[in-house]
Amino acid sequence: MPKPIPKPLKTRARLLAAASRIFAEKGFQEATIAEICEQAQTNIASVNYHFRDKESLYLEAWRHAFLKDLEIYPSDGGVDSSASAEHRLAGRIRSLIARIADEDSHFFAIINKEMAQPTSLLPEILEKEINPQRQAMLALIGECLGPNADDRTIHFCHASIIGQCFHLLKVKHMQSHYPARRHNPELQNPTAFADHVVHFSLAGIQALRDRLEPSLGDDTCAQ
Repeated sequence: MPKPIPKPLKTRARLLAAASRIFAEKGFQEATIAEICEQAQTNIASVNYHFRDKESLYLEAWRHAFLKDLEIYPSDGGVDSSASAEHRLAGRIRSLIARIADEDSHFFAIINKEMAQPTSLLPEILEKEINPQRQAMLALIGECLGPNADDRTIHFCHASIIGQCFHLLKVKHMQSHYPARRHNPELQNPTAFADHVVHFSLAGIQALRDRLEPSLGDDTCAQ
């Protein structure tokens, strides 16, 4: 049984910590306010006071887990804003994979539960918290591809990168349900996996850019 949240934290903070953990373990439908309050060492009235209802607590716990992850693993991966687009994209990929791989990341565990049993709260959290991250990565992919890339190519590249990153989430989910399957090199060395995704993705983007850029012969013919 999980240990109760330490008392020194304020009530609201204890509720958010307990809720993010329990929602990550059980999902929205299975988690109960009573269990969250027990872990937070408080009463149901405090949930009503601080969050109004279970839906609002779920949303705030999700946001709390997301922001906590970003404190540990900044979305830019610690790469300076003056670095090349390729280096900045690599930083974002490494940050995303590090957050997914972290066993204490409740945010991605909640996402996993949400994908299995969606709630009506998903659009709001996507718009407010996740979409800015998505737009930043799309912009970097566009920079890497160059001015000749259209929106479809940029979005396809984004889907390819995110698919590789979220493969790790699937592996974690499978391992939690089938613990006998322990040979998962992605989880055993997520840093090496992140390096692979970076190199694979940047090589693919460069190949696309080479194909999109007009050759010298094309320029000569045009003249």
